[in-house]
Amino acid sequence: MTSSPTVSATMGVMNPLLGKLATLMGDEYRKLKGVRKQASFLMRELGAMKAALEKLEVMEVLDPLAKNWRDHVREMSYDMENCIDDFMRQFGGADAKAGLIKKTAQRLKTLRERHRIAEQMEELKALALEANERRMRYKIDNCVDSSSGVVPVDPPISAIYKEAAGLVGIDGPREELVSWLIDTEKQLKVVSVVGFGGLGKTTLAKQVYNKIGGQFERKAFVSVSQRPDMTSLLCGLQLKLGMEESSHIREVQDIIDRLREHLTHKRYLIVVDDLWDQSAWNIISCAFPEDGNGSRVIVTTRLGDVAFHACLHDRECIYQMNPLQEQDSRSLFYNRVFGSEDSCPQQFKEVSAEILKKCGGLPLAIITIASLLASRQARSRSEWESIRDSLSSKFATKPTLEEMRSILNLSYMHLPLYLRACFLYLGMYPEDRKISKVDLVRQWVAEGFVSNLHGSNLEDAAKSYFHELINRGMIQPEDTICGEVLSCSIHDMMLDLILSKCGEDNFIRVAYDYKDMAQWDGCNYRVRRLSLKLSAGSATSETIATSLTQIRSFAWFGESKYTPPLSEFKYLRVLLFDFPDYREMVVDRTAAGQLFQLRYLKVSAASGSIELPTEIHGPVHLETIDIDCRMAQNIPSDIVMLHRLSHFILPRDTGLPNGIGNMKSLRTLRCYCMGKSSLDDIEGLGELTNLRELTLTKSYKFDMVKAGVEALVSSIGKLCDLKFLYLACNLEHYVDLLDSISDPPLRMENLRLGGWPFYKVPKWIGDLHCLHRLSLCVERLRTDGVHVLGQLPSLMYLSLKVLCIPQDNAVIICTGSFPVLECLALRSRDDDATACMGFEAGAMPKLRRLVLGVHDRWGGGSAMPVGMVQLLSLEQIHVDNMSSIHDDHDVESAFRNAAQVHPRCPHVTIY
Repeated sequence: MTSSPTVSATMGVMNPLLGKLATLMGDEYRKLKGVRKQASFLMRELGAMKAALEKLEVMEVLDPLAKNWRDHVREMSYDMENCIDDFMRQFGGADAKAGLIKKTAQRLKTLRERHRIAEQMEELKALALEANERRMRYKIDNCVDSSSGVVPVDPPISAIYKEAAGLVGIDGPREELVSWLIDTEKQLKVVSVVGFGGLGKTTLAKQVYNKIGGQFERKAFVSVSQRPDMTSLLCGLQLKLGMEESSHIREVQDIIDRLREHLTHKRYLIVVDDLWDQSAWNIISCAFPEDGNGSRVIVTTRLGDVAFHACLHDRECIYQMNPLQEQDSRSLFYNRVFGSEDSCPQQFKEVSAEILKKCGGLPLAIITIASLLASRQARSRSEWESIRDSLSSKFATKPTLEEMRSILNLSYMHLPLYLRACFLYLGMYPEDRKISKVDLVRQWVAEGFVSNLHGSNLEDAAKSYFHELINRGMIQPEDTICGEVLSCSIHDMMLDLILSKCGEDNFIRVAYDYKDMAQWDGCNYRVRRLSLKLSAGSATSETIATSLTQIRSFAWFGESKYTPPLSEFKYLRVLLFDFPDYREMVVDRTAAGQLFQLRYLKVSAASGSIELPTEIHGPVHLETIDIDCRMAQNIPSDIVMLHRLSHFILPRDTGLPNGIGNMKSLRTLRCYCMGKSSLDDIEGLGELTNLRELTLTKSYKFDMVKAGVEALVSSIGKLCDLKFLYLACNLEHYVDLLDSISDPPLRMENLRLGGWPFYKVPKWIGDLHCLHRLSLCVERLRTDGVHVLGQLPSLMYLSLKVLCIPQDNAVIICTGSFPVLECLALRSRDDDATACMGFEAGAMPKLRRLVLGVHDRWGGGSAMPVGMVQLLSLEQIHVDNMSSIHDDHDVESAFRNAAQVHPRCPHVTIY
């Protein structure tokens, strides 16, 4: 992907527009003399306006006339770009060859064509003149006061991962709340945690949940949010409790009946996070049977009356969250800004204390301001004092939502300009949503928010944007593996700020049913990005507001009978559908083949099927196709001709498309039904030398023949730049073919072969010196194989499944082996994984997390890995209890006893 001028939240597409006008002035359009002349005029006019827009973009408070002019020019830039895109598409496209332009010039000899183009260019010229005249008349340049601006922060290119919220001050509240829940009372107990937004209620609930969850037969953590869809929420609760999906049960009462039946006679722990009203609790609580098994429910809420109602009007069961104590506040603040309080430079100590006092002990306020200051350590004391003066002194004694928002807004205004559009784009996602980094990165690139000035390519640059938003405390990291953050979430107060900013700049509009969309018809603005967050009972309509026809991003979350007229969205860049996993449905997206500007297409409907167009020649700019569906009715016959396609995720019941070897631009490929793929196409994989990520699995219905496996192994050996490989084909009869691979991709960083059982550890794995993560399945674990793995210099995560574990024959890990390993997971098919490995002093010196599988053959409290006390960095022990005879309580008790004699007393969790 090549760099292009970026899209801005407040300037719109002014930068890309100027780039396209420059293209119209290029040699390939020299035959269109009138067009080039008008393009030159527009560039001069728009260039003058751009200079003023850039100054206005960094101002926090705008004169009303200046804001009105800025908004008008922003919307005008979108309309102009759409017009230019239409012209370039009709008359050759931005990447047209000179021959096509020549033919186009011949077509323009007709008076009608010339007249139409002249009219379009004159209209654009008139718009530009009128906007520039308003700039002069309103004296916009005089409104720009440099003292009001916020100096952009120079961005760190590499992200330094730090915990966004920290766990400072959590021990006391956690232990107190645990004592409330773990008592002898057999009746169902509901405990409410109540407090102001940003106090850390969710963090506390998660800590308690993780600490005591192993003592319950069933447990789940669910978030409610302000606009809960009860059908989706309760279906999600079923999945988290391990219940089988039932797509035909759709009524709330029927789902509640299933939940009650499942939980009856079981001891369960449920966390109901972020509850906003009593009516939602009245429905959710019906799913919790009261049968005297000592079950517990934790509710978190900002509202006292909701907390009181949820715990059955028992004030003894209301836990009031309080601000952090002074010392805990200092620890959280200084650790985030300087690493420790002792590292604080002398010139910042006084102003730091004053800033900290104004944060009032609220963790969200502290981490937000601390993250802002952490990015400004090289700045002057006067800038820190400016930030201090921006904070209200009232917040320390009586915090309000408005003052909390002003703190969050301060961090937003100090974001570098290139991060603002990326940050606001998070408003496309629903509240309490875990958001994939990969999805965000690709959507930002598709929308044009990213410049490669800060990275080697656009996606690498976008990843650095994501990391920087985490470092600045604007988003919160969620899933993290080997130091890499894979997903994020947004605090609901930060999301409120995002949606407010999106409304001010007409950046994103959010609708919860068609009535929200209908009210935009006739408005004096056009919707540029639309997020539909629908519930099962949302009203529907077959009509669409005219203000929606020029949207650039369309995201659909939830379910509805409403079908958007995709063919009318001809300027769409990003198209995202996210349907509930439990919903069996056919998704018709045949109109996507007509969307010329489309860059990103993702459909997530795990239980559904998708209908795609028979041909997809329209969207020639497509970079991502991600179809997370059970099956596809058809795959476009010409999909292999999309020469810009970088990421291709196929439906689960679909083999490789015919001619896949032509898709040489692919960097990501996932196919979940290799058994349906032809031998020619398996061989064609070797032509995809740009691949960085390859996932291949086999449907249980379709087997691969030996020739196919040989072709697959040969193709993998040709992919020299491959960094991620996941194979799960269960090819037990052909395992020796992969065992003897001669040319493995030496740049491999992540290798997952857990679904391909080897007799022993393949020797070629020892050549992968860049390998960070490895998942492997072996028949037996031998000393020589473990030695191969132990010498890998970059290995941080190792998951081993050992099919046969001889008793009293553990492989001993030697001193110095696995020098950087942080996580080790040991599992077996039927045997006791605790018996397969032991540790010498100095082995695995950085191991922090140990995952062990327990089966029926587990020997009880005495059956612990030999030398576990030698793992001096160990912090967590996770036990997967897959036994039918050892209950969770006995397993947890045995491992807790073992942890107590360990020098670091690691935390024990039972699954």
